[in-house]
Amino acid sequence: MRVQEYAYAKLNLTLDVTAKRDDGYHDMLMVMQTVSVTDSIVLEQTGEKGIRASSNFRYIPTDERNLAVRAAGAYLDAVGEEKNGILIRMDKSIPVGAGMAGGSADAAAVLRGMNRLHGNRMNRRELEKLGEQVGSDVAFCVAGGTALARGRGEVLEDLTPMPDCAIVICKPGFSISTPELFRKLDQTGLRTHPDTAGMLSALESGNLKEISMRMFNVFEEVDDRRMRSEAEIKHVLLDYGALGAVMTGTGSAVFGVFGDENAAETCAAYLRSEHKFCHVARPVKRLEL
Repeated sequence: MRVQEYAYAKLNLTLDVTAKRDDGYHDMLMVMQTVSVTDSIVLEQTGEKGIRASSNFRYIPTDERNLAVRAAGAYLDAVGEEKNGILIRMDKSIPVGAGMAGGSADAAAVLRGMNRLHGNRMNRRELEKLGEQVGSDVAFCVAGGTALARGRGEVLEDLTPMPDCAIVICKPGFSISTPELFRKLDQTGLRTHPDTAGMLSALESGNLKEISMRMFNVFEEVDDRRMRSEAEIKHVLLDYGALGAVMTGTGSAVFGVFGDENAAETCAAYLRSEHKFCHVARPVKRLEL
Protein backbone atom coordinates (compact mmCIF):
# COMPACT_ATOMS: atom_id res chain seq x y z
CA MET A 1 0.00 0.00 0.00
CA ARG A 2 1.12 3.54 -0.76
CA VAL A 3 -0.06 6.92 0.56
CA GLN A 4 1.01 10.49 -0.13
CA GLU A 5 0.97 13.42 2.28
CA TYR A 6 2.10 17.02 1.94
CA ALA A 7 4.32 18.53 4.61
CA TYR A 8 3.44 22.21 5.10
CA ALA A 9 6.05 24.75 6.22
CA LYS A 10 5.45 27.03 9.20
CA LEU A 11 6.22 30.66 9.87
CA ASN A 12 6.41 32.50 13.18
CA LEU A 13 4.19 35.57 13.22
CA THR A 14 5.58 36.19 16.70
CA LEU A 15 8.34 34.50 18.67
CA ASP A 16 9.07 35.19 22.32
CA VAL A 17 11.41 33.47 24.79
CA THR A 18 9.88 33.73 28.26
CA ALA A 19 12.26 31.71 30.48
CA LYS A 20 15.17 29.29 30.58
CA ARG A 21 14.16 25.94 32.05
CA ASP A 22 16.01 23.71 34.48
CA ASP A 23 16.36 21.06 31.76
CA GLY A 24 18.37 23.47 29.58
CA TYR A 25 15.54 24.20 27.17
CA HIS A 26 13.60 27.47 26.95
CA ASP A 27 9.95 28.29 27.41
CA MET A 28 8.55 29.90 24.29
CA LEU A 29 5.43 31.86 23.39
CA MET A 30 4.79 31.89 19.65
CA VAL A 31 2.06 32.54 17.15
CA MET A 32 2.62 30.02 14.36
CA GLN A 33 1.18 29.94 10.85
CA THR A 34 1.15 27.18 8.24
CA VAL A 35 1.93 28.28 4.68
CA SER A 36 1.72 26.77 1.21
CA VAL A 37 5.37 25.76 0.80
CA THR A 38 5.36 21.96 0.85
CA ASP A 39 7.43 18.82 0.74
CA SER A 40 5.86 15.73 -0.80
CA ILE A 41 6.00 12.63 1.40
CA VAL A 42 5.19 9.19 0.01
CA LEU A 43 4.96 6.19 2.35
CA GLU A 44 5.14 2.67 0.98
CA GLN A 45 4.67 -0.61 2.78
CA THR A 46 7.35 -3.02 1.61
CA GLY A 47 8.40 -6.54 2.44
CA GLU A 48 11.84 -5.39 3.53
CA LYS A 49 13.13 -5.02 7.07
CA GLY A 50 13.28 -1.76 8.95
CA ILE A 51 12.31 1.82 8.10
CA ARG A 52 14.15 3.45 5.21
CA ALA A 53 14.03 6.94 3.74
CA SER A 54 15.20 8.64 0.55
CA SER A 55 15.32 12.31 -0.40
CA ASN A 56 16.08 14.58 -3.35
CA PHE A 57 18.35 16.52 -0.96
CA ARG A 58 21.39 14.24 -0.83
CA TYR A 59 22.87 15.73 2.32
CA ILE A 60 19.79 14.95 4.45
CA PRO A 61 20.29 11.85 6.65
CA THR A 62 17.96 8.96 5.85
CA ASP A 63 18.44 6.97 9.06
CA GLU A 64 17.28 7.53 12.66
CA ARG A 65 18.82 11.01 12.61
CA ASN A 66 15.94 12.02 10.33
CA LEU A 67 12.79 13.11 12.17
CA ALA A 68 10.60 11.46 9.52
CA VAL A 69 12.19 8.06 10.19
CA ARG A 70 11.83 8.57 13.95
CA ALA A 71 8.19 9.56 13.50
CA ALA A 72 7.41 6.36 11.60
CA GLY A 73 9.09 4.31 14.33
CA ALA A 74 7.27 6.19 17.08
CA TYR A 75 3.91 5.54 15.40
CA LEU A 76 4.57 1.82 15.03
CA ASP A 77 5.64 1.62 18.68
CA ALA A 78 2.48 3.42 19.74
CA VAL A 79 0.14 1.05 17.87
CA GLY A 80 2.11 -2.07 18.80
CA GLU A 81 3.38 -2.95 15.32
CA GLU A 82 6.87 -4.11 14.34
CA LYS A 83 9.26 -1.51 12.91
CA ASN A 84 9.40 -3.14 9.51
CA GLY A 85 8.50 -2.60 5.90
CA ILE A 86 8.26 1.20 5.57
CA LEU A 87 9.90 3.26 2.82
CA ILE A 88 9.64 7.07 3.12
CA ARG A 89 10.25 9.04 -0.06
CA MET A 90 10.77 12.76 0.55
CA ASP A 91 10.64 15.26 -2.30
CA LYS A 92 11.69 18.44 -0.53
CA SER A 93 10.96 22.05 -1.43
CA ILE A 94 11.05 23.58 2.07
CA PRO A 95 14.59 24.95 2.48
CA VAL A 96 16.79 23.44 5.18
CA GLY A 97 18.03 25.68 7.98
CA ALA A 98 15.40 28.32 7.28
CA GLY A 99 13.36 28.36 10.49
CA MET A 100 10.39 26.95 8.55
CA ALA A 101 10.20 23.60 10.37
CA GLY A 102 10.92 21.52 7.28
CA GLY A 103 12.08 18.47 9.24
CA SER A 104 9.22 18.76 11.72
CA ALA A 105 6.69 19.19 8.90
CA ASP A 106 8.02 16.02 7.24
CA ALA A 107 7.73 14.11 10.53
CA ALA A 108 4.16 15.33 11.03
CA ALA A 109 3.24 14.30 7.49
CA VAL A 110 4.69 10.86 8.19
CA LEU A 111 2.53 10.59 11.33
CA ARG A 112 -0.58 11.45 9.29
CA GLY A 113 0.43 9.04 6.55
CA MET A 114 1.22 6.21 8.95
CA ASN A 115 -2.17 6.77 10.56
CA ARG A 116 -3.86 6.37 7.17
CA LEU A 117 -1.84 3.23 6.44
CA HIS A 118 -3.00 1.70 9.72
CA GLY A 119 -6.70 2.50 9.60
CA ASN A 120 -6.71 5.90 11.34
CA ARG A 121 -6.18 4.44 14.80
CA MET A 122 -5.29 7.84 16.32
CA ASN A 123 -7.14 11.14 16.43
CA ARG A 124 -5.56 14.56 16.00
CA ARG A 125 -4.74 15.07 19.69
CA GLU A 126 -3.14 11.63 19.96
CA LEU A 127 -1.00 12.33 16.90
CA GLU A 128 0.05 15.67 18.38
CA LYS A 129 1.05 14.00 21.66
CA LEU A 130 3.10 11.50 19.67
CA GLY A 131 4.65 14.38 17.74
CA GLU A 132 5.88 15.90 21.02
CA GLN A 133 8.11 12.86 21.48
CA VAL A 134 9.66 13.32 18.03
CA GLY A 135 10.45 17.06 17.99
CA SER A 136 9.37 20.44 19.32
CA ASP A 137 7.48 21.73 16.25
CA VAL A 138 6.09 18.36 15.14
CA ALA A 139 2.96 18.66 17.29
CA PHE A 140 2.01 21.96 15.63
CA CYS A 141 2.73 20.63 12.15
CA VAL A 142 0.33 17.69 12.57
CA ALA A 143 -2.70 19.92 11.91
CA GLY A 144 -1.09 23.34 11.49
CA GLY A 145 -3.22 26.38 10.72
CA THR A 146 -2.90 29.38 13.04
CA ALA A 147 -2.00 28.54 16.63
CA LEU A 148 -0.53 29.88 19.84
CA ALA A 149 2.32 27.63 21.01
CA ARG A 150 3.74 27.56 24.53
CA GLY A 151 6.41 25.54 26.32
CA ARG A 152 8.82 24.08 23.78
CA GLY A 153 6.11 24.54 21.16
CA GLU A 154 4.04 21.51 22.14
CA VAL A 155 1.27 23.27 24.16
CA LEU A 156 -1.09 24.43 21.42
CA GLU A 157 -4.18 26.61 21.23
CA ASP A 158 -6.09 27.00 17.97
CA LEU A 159 -6.54 30.63 16.89
CA THR A 160 -8.70 32.49 14.41
CA PRO A 161 -7.23 31.72 10.96
CA MET A 162 -4.99 34.33 9.39
CA PRO A 163 -6.75 36.19 6.54
CA ASP A 164 -5.78 35.26 3.01
CA CYS A 165 -2.83 37.26 1.70
CA ALA A 166 0.41 36.94 -0.26
CA ILE A 167 3.50 36.10 1.80
CA VAL A 168 6.92 36.57 0.22
CA ILE A 169 9.46 34.24 1.86
CA CYS A 170 13.16 34.71 1.18
CA LYS A 171 16.06 32.65 2.52
CA PRO A 172 19.60 34.01 2.15
CA GLY A 173 22.41 31.64 1.25
CA PHE A 174 23.32 30.78 4.83
CA SER A 175 21.72 29.12 7.84
CA ILE A 176 21.91 30.19 11.48
CA SER A 177 22.72 27.83 14.35
CA THR A 178 19.78 27.60 16.74
CA PRO A 179 21.90 26.61 19.79
CA GLU A 180 24.28 29.50 19.03
CA LEU A 181 21.45 32.05 18.98
CA PHE A 182 20.03 30.72 22.25
CA ARG A 183 23.47 31.02 23.86
CA LYS A 184 23.78 34.62 22.74
CA LEU A 185 20.26 35.35 23.94
CA ASP A 186 21.05 33.92 27.37
CA GLN A 187 24.17 36.07 27.59
CA THR A 188 22.54 39.37 26.65
CA GLY A 189 18.93 38.97 27.76
CA LEU A 190 15.92 40.56 26.10
CA ARG A 191 14.94 44.22 25.92
CA THR A 192 11.81 43.88 23.80
CA HIS A 193 9.01 41.31 23.56
CA PRO A 194 6.24 40.77 20.99
CA ASP A 195 2.78 42.15 21.66
CA THR A 196 1.28 38.66 21.72
CA ALA A 197 -2.05 39.82 23.15
CA GLY A 198 -2.29 42.45 20.40
CA MET A 199 -1.52 39.80 17.77
CA LEU A 200 -4.31 37.55 19.08
CA SER A 201 -6.75 40.48 18.98
CA ALA A 202 -5.70 41.39 15.44
CA LEU A 203 -6.19 37.80 14.28
CA GLU A 204 -9.62 37.68 15.90
CA SER A 205 -10.67 40.83 14.06
CA GLY A 206 -9.12 39.63 10.78
CA ASN A 207 -7.23 42.91 10.34
CA LEU A 208 -4.26 42.07 8.10
CA LYS A 209 -2.56 45.44 8.64
CA GLU A 210 -2.74 45.08 12.44
CA ILE A 211 -1.48 41.50 12.24
CA SER A 212 1.47 42.57 10.10
CA MET A 213 2.37 45.49 12.36
CA ARG A 214 2.59 43.17 15.38
CA MET A 215 4.91 40.58 13.85
CA PHE A 216 8.07 40.36 15.93
CA ASN A 217 10.84 37.84 16.63
CA VAL A 218 13.13 38.31 19.66
CA PHE A 219 16.03 36.60 17.87
CA GLU A 220 16.34 39.59 15.57
CA GLU A 221 17.57 41.49 18.64
CA VAL A 222 20.55 39.13 19.11
CA ASP A 223 23.94 40.65 18.31
CA ASP A 224 24.93 38.58 15.28
CA ARG A 225 26.51 39.91 12.09
CA ARG A 226 24.17 37.76 9.99
CA MET A 227 21.23 39.81 11.23
CA ARG A 228 22.45 42.58 8.94
CA SER A 229 21.54 40.41 5.95
CA GLU A 230 18.18 39.63 7.54
CA ALA A 231 17.56 43.36 8.01
CA GLU A 232 18.47 44.07 4.38
CA ILE A 233 15.88 41.57 3.14
CA LYS A 234 13.28 43.08 5.48
CA HIS A 235 14.00 46.54 4.07
CA VAL A 236 13.46 45.27 0.51
CA LEU A 237 10.16 43.64 1.49
CA LEU A 238 8.94 46.83 3.16
CA ASP A 239 10.15 49.04 0.31
CA TYR A 240 8.07 46.94 -2.13
CA GLY A 241 4.94 47.39 -0.03
CA ALA A 242 4.91 44.68 2.61
CA LEU A 243 2.61 45.53 5.51
CA GLY A 244 5.17 43.97 7.86
CA ALA A 245 8.25 41.76 7.68
CA VAL A 246 10.02 39.49 10.16
CA MET A 247 12.44 36.58 10.47
CA THR A 248 10.91 33.17 11.17
CA GLY A 249 12.20 30.85 13.91
CA THR A 250 15.92 31.24 14.38
CA GLY A 251 16.26 32.04 10.68
CA SER A 252 17.52 32.41 8.22
CA ALA A 253 14.30 32.88 6.21
CA VAL A 254 12.59 36.26 6.32
CA PHE A 255 9.05 36.92 5.14
CA GLY A 256 6.81 39.85 4.36
CA VAL A 257 3.00 40.00 4.33
CA PHE A 258 1.39 41.73 1.34
CA GLY A 259 -2.18 42.81 0.76
CA ASP A 260 -1.35 43.42 -2.91
CA GLU A 261 -0.63 40.29 -4.97
CA ASN A 262 1.10 42.20 -7.79
CA ALA A 263 3.42 43.97 -5.35
CA ALA A 264 4.30 40.62 -3.79
CA GLU A 265 5.17 39.06 -7.16
CA THR A 266 7.25 42.09 -8.15
CA CYS A 267 9.13 41.97 -4.86
CA ALA A 268 9.76 38.23 -5.18
CA ALA A 269 11.11 38.66 -8.70
CA TYR A 270 13.63 41.22 -7.44
CA LEU A 271 14.70 39.09 -4.46
CA ARG A 272 15.17 36.01 -6.68
CA SER A 273 17.92 37.91 -8.50
CA GLU A 274 19.83 38.07 -5.20
CA HIS A 275 18.80 34.91 -3.31
CA LYS A 276 18.33 31.29 -4.37
CA PHE A 277 15.08 30.68 -2.47
CA CYS A 278 12.25 33.18 -2.78
CA HIS A 279 8.64 32.03 -2.86
CA VAL A 280 5.22 33.67 -2.81
CA ALA A 281 3.07 31.64 -0.43
CA ARG A 282 -0.36 31.86 1.15
CA PRO A 283 -1.66 31.05 4.62
CA VAL A 284 -3.04 27.53 5.02
CA LYS A 285 -5.90 26.73 7.38
CA ARG A 286 -5.81 23.95 9.95
CA LEU A 287 -6.02 20.45 8.48
CA GLU A 288 -9.12 18.46 9.37
CA LEU A 289 -8.01 15.12 10.78
